[in-house]
Amino acid sequence: MTTIGFFAIAVFSLGALSVVTDADIITVPETGQAPGIVGMVFAVAVFAGILYLAVRIEHPRFRSVWTIAIATALAHLLAAGIAGVVVTGEFVNALAVMGELVTGGASLVILATAAIAAWAGVALRRTRAKRPRWPWERDDIDEN
Repeated sequence: MTTIGFFAIAVFSLGALSVVTDADIITVPETGQAPGIVGMVFAVAVFAGILYLAVRIEHPRFRSVWTIAIATALAHLLAAGIAGVVVTGEFVNALAVMGELVTGGASLVILATAAIAAWAGVALRRTRAKRPRWPWERDDIDEN
């Protein structure tokens, strides 16, 4: 649930950043949309994988939120850079893509949304939340 939430909030926040700044997230010529798509796919995969490892323990710590957020932002940055190299064939374009993500604020957006979603995931695990149940599904029906 939190992985889907991370993806949704990240896409919305990146779109809002683009609208507020009145600029594209990545403006490097000849790259197209591939760096953004690949970066987001890897960010979601890293987020889900590390969050899964963090919440597997009985009483997960909120300290893991920072590890998840930083690893997710770095995975997004590196995957977008590698996709920039693959698409254009030039290393300079990869550096330009990564530089735009950092200086344009997209990496900060990914970091913040990953931190928020990871905190929610850890909080859900710590509270031992379960699916909602109707009154007739409960085993402890009180008869008055």
